[in-house]
Amino acid sequence: MGADHTSKIVGTVWGLLILNTLGSAGAKTIIPLPRSLIQMVTMGALVAAFALALAINLRLRIRASAFVFLLTLLLVPSVISSANLESGFGALFRCARLALFVGTLWLLSRWWDGNPTFVRHHIRMYFVVLGSVAAGLVISPGAAMPELYGGRLVGALWPLTPPQIGQYAAVIIGLTVLLVLGRRTDRGSAAVVIVPALVLLALTHTRTATLGLLIGLVLAIGSLVLTSAAARRFFAWAVLCAAVAAVAFSSALQAWFLRGQSKENFSNLTGRAKVWDALLSAPRTTSEYLFGAGLGDKSFGGLPIDNSWLAVYHEQGLTGTAIVAAVIIVLGGVALLRPPSLSRACAIFLISYCAIASYTEAGLGDASPYLLHLTVAASLLAAPAAATPLAKHEVPRRRIPHWARRSEVT
Repeated sequence: MGADHTSKIVGTVWGLLILNTLGSAGAKTIIPLPRSLIQMVTMGALVAAFALALAINLRLRIRASAFVFLLTLLLVPSVISSANLESGFGALFRCARLALFVGTLWLLSRWWDGNPTFVRHHIRMYFVVLGSVAAGLVISPGAAMPELYGGRLVGALWPLTPPQIGQYAAVIIGLTVLLVLGRRTDRGSAAVVIVPALVLLALTHTRTATLGLLIGLVLAIGSLVLTSAAARRFFAWAVLCAAVAAVAFSSALQAWFLRGQSKENFSNLTGRAKVWDALLSAPRTTSEYLFGAGLGDKSFGGLPIDNSWLAVYHEQGLTGTAIVAAVIIVLGGVALLRPPSLSRACAIFLISYCAIASYTEAGLGDASPYLLHLTVAASLLAAPAAATPLAKHEVPRRRIPHWARRSEVT
């Protein structure tokens, strides 16, 4: 099997993983899609991804990865808590999904070599997803920006919420900017991705994604400033443009950021703080403290938790919370120890974005886009595969010309 053909299959596997993590709950679509049908498509995508990954890695060649090892450990509290069936049989189903998801990552780890290959797969696949959002906006603007969501952009062809769209747009914008600075793509191709994604991000009015994009880019470009003249120029121009925009458009920016909410509603994070307080004050058994109540739909009392750390604490307990914290710490520590490079900058952007978004979005403890972002970061931080050295007793064999070989006597 050729390298190009294998690369295409790896890209297909990555696209199927992204399809699996799009979710089945969201806005009403132009053509009503039954939730059961969407779940069949997303789960079928995960099964197909695992099968394809296994087909191109039949010898089960994997790379040592602390990141995937920690995700494998996360299965332990997930299974222990879900086995009690407190969250129903759906919890065991989610455990099986997480196990298949992690297994696919193990199979893909063979192709992690520190190059931005998975960055390109990531950008392409999420650009396709955003293309479907843009198509829905063109076909039916009313369905794409319903009053139910306060006029914010949603998925009209596939049920995507504003935070999801904002997340995808912010991530591919940040990665594409870094590829331009690293001279891995030209400005024209980058503009095709960045400009539409910026428009969609603005239409979602997603504050978390916007802050994650800005802070993540500052940290990522800051890691390149000492070694890249292009990064220094971009950083200087970005600071100048931000200062001008803050002065000239302060009222418009404030109105966009508040989204018409009162200061009280904004201060309690659109009602999230009330759910968080109720979750933390709820009585728990020792088992629930340690291992949680089982994998669920990231809600408490019928309301979304919207915090990765509290969602993990609720579903996988303190054990799961410690493992997820170890994932972020390990990836962040490795990134800080790597020498300045484009791969390191992209990894820093993804890690910082996920850390920032974890405060108001759930997903770090289950198969989700956030784990895919962190997987790309892990692939960027992987050391290039080295040639297998000869053992001490082995001597390189010298090729003998055919004319110098002694003829055999029978």
